[in-house]
Amino acid sequence: MSKPVVIIMIEDDEGHARLIERNIRRSGVNNEIKPFRNGTDALNYLFGANGNAPPHKGETLLILLDLNLPDMTGIDILRQVKENKHLKCAPVVVLTTTDDSQEIKRCYELGCNVYITKPVNYESFANAIRQLGLFFSIIQVPRTTS
Repeated sequence: MSKPVVIIMIEDDEGHARLIERNIRRSGVNNEIKPFRNGTDALNYLFGANGNAPPHKGETLLILLDLNLPDMTGIDILRQVKENKHLKCAPVVVLTTTDDSQEIKRCYELGCNVYITKPVNYESFANAIRQLGLFFSIIQVPRTTS
């Protein structure tokens, strides 16, 4: 039996993180969500203590990534995930306030699977996350490789 998908949420805004988790849950997704408030902690989790071990071998991970983090850019995280042979197939959903067309293009070129601009309006944001949760409930996610 396959392991359920673990959602890695990299979001520094605590209010946004709570809103994201609450509305993913409202859409019926009960998968484990591991929240990280900065890129350093997220990368340490994803790549292990020494930075090159596959600590999540055989797991199914989905990464929800904000681009604007206090210690590094989400672009840096996206690049490292997609360049890593163990994690490159893990889906990355960029969820950010940035709607610059060059930034969007860059994320897709680096391998993001979905790019969503956070709506400014609370209700629109909550609705977008509920729809994202529905999307999470039907997509197929590959396991990390060995």
